[in-house]
Amino acid sequence: MVFAGSPAFATPTLQRLADLGHLPVAVLTQPDRPAGRGRTVAAGPVKQRALTLGIPVLQPLNLKTDAAQAELRAFAPDLIVVVAYGLLLPAAVLALPRRGCVNVHASLLPRWRGASPIQAAILAGDAETGVSIMQLEAGLDTGPVYATGSLTIGADETAAELEARLALLGADTLAQLLAPLLAGQLTPTPQPAAGVTYARRISKAEARIDWQAPAVELARRVRAFSSWPVAETLLDGQQLRCFSSEPAADGLAAERVPGTIVATDDGGILVQTGWGRLRLRTVQLPGRQRVAGADFARGRALVGKVLG
Repeated sequence: MVFAGSPAFATPTLQRLADLGHLPVAVLTQPDRPAGRGRTVAAGPVKQRALTLGIPVLQPLNLKTDAAQAELRAFAPDLIVVVAYGLLLPAAVLALPRRGCVNVHASLLPRWRGASPIQAAILAGDAETGVSIMQLEAGLDTGPVYATGSLTIGADETAAELEARLALLGADTLAQLLAPLLAGQLTPTPQPAAGVTYARRISKAEARIDWQAPAVELARRVRAFSSWPVAETLLDGQQLRCFSSEPAADGLAAERVPGTIVATDDGGILVQTGWGRLRLRTVQLPGRQRVAGADFARGRALVGKVLG
């Protein structure tokens, strides 16, 4: 088989395939890109794991060219396993393996098709999410589903924490299907027409906190964006990033201008929102370390300042 994946979310599945004795004959992953503060070009997590396992790595800019497809065809894969690859597979590639292409998708399809299903589930306040093992077809996450696995979303769980759990669940769920998949003994079930939602790609612009929104909604945004793009606001004209927060008084309408710091306590910095107050528990100024909100508040006259 050939494995296609790029970020850390895909590495547990790649490792599980190797552990089960199904070492892929090749790994498809996106080209190396700048990363970190120094913006140094670096290999992604899947490429690093593939090299450790001794698997040949292919990094085409896309799979639409004859050359890229010929290189892939030379491996004569029975199955292509796709996990957060980040590039669309054209029809010629989808038709290449005799057992088709299967995708490990981080949602319970048809809910949250698209690029950012983990963040979308948190933003929507979903109580449950999971993974779907689906057969890839030309549509965006529209293919029939072989199996699903579900889990409960923790009340304070961040996108990074949820992603780590879903990555392991995806590896486990696929592992249980692998033998019958390779034997051609499984028939996937078409997705229902009802319940379809789409998770669009998150943009950097969404990081800015709108203090007119309710505290409950803002707390979800902080959790969803904790790794990237990270929720942010302005304090005295400086960027203030928020990595963790909690609603402090749900259901209270605005008593002060939304964005006003109304108090500080041992838990952090209390900010008035459009409905209720949000406690900022972990914050960061540019060029500084992340600190607890309570520590940040010490020695600063914050009460009465308006964020944003």
